[in-house]
Amino acid sequence: MPTADFAPTRSPARFVAQAGAAAVLLTVALVGGLDLYRLGESTRHLRRTISEYALGPYRWVFDTGVLLLVAGSVAILAVLVRRGVARWHSAGALAFAAWSVGLTLVVIFPKNNWAIGPSVSGSIHRFGSLLAFVALPVAATLLARPWRRDPVWGRHARWTFRFGLLSALAFTPILYAIAVDALVGTAWWRVIPLGYVERLLVLTEVVTVLVAGVWAVAATRTAPAPAQPAYRLSSTSR
Repeated sequence: MPTADFAPTRSPARFVAQAGAAAVLLTVALVGGLDLYRLGESTRHLRRTISEYALGPYRWVFDTGVLLLVAGSVAILAVLVRRGVARWHSAGALAFAAWSVGLTLVVIFPKNNWAIGPSVSGSIHRFGSLLAFVALPVAATLLARPWRRDPVWGRHARWTFRFGLLSALAFTPILYAIAVDALVGTAWWRVIPLGYVERLLVLTEVVTVLVAGVWAVAATRTAPAPAQPAYRLSSTSR
């Protein structure tokens, strides 16, 4: 049975991983709490996208929540790389970084205020949203795939991989709406209840980041992982 060399429990990497996971949980508390607060007024706002909050008095809550998610994601990725789970130049790490870049663009460039009309800011916002939503499932599956049969990190990798696939599945209603728009001409945001679909997608992707965060915390309890998963090292040595 393989064994792991344990690292100091108060290592800086462990603090960074825990702080990253805590930042992601704060995002859930802020944005989820805002939705619950607005439910006391009406349920109609749930039909609108989450980024609609950036056009009103609750912008500071939205911006703070998303920036916390960015900070938490960067911290989790940094620890995963530091502990040898991924490399900075790997496709999975780059996709994880792209997720953070997309979220940052969402904050810097608010969505269109359709009472005024389309804007450059709104177009960049839409690109940032698309980049983030697509990049995270790619990141989770690519980071986890090499480790799924690893005797030490296999369980964490499989959970990360599963939630990556679930995130991709949660994105399919938007792809369907875009296809209907292209084929029939119905505006894609009218094909589906966009606010509900987006909230499901965001929740799935945030949980995926949290699962990766749990992996990062666990990785700080052992010595850094080898350049390749253990099962691959054993197979290549034959």
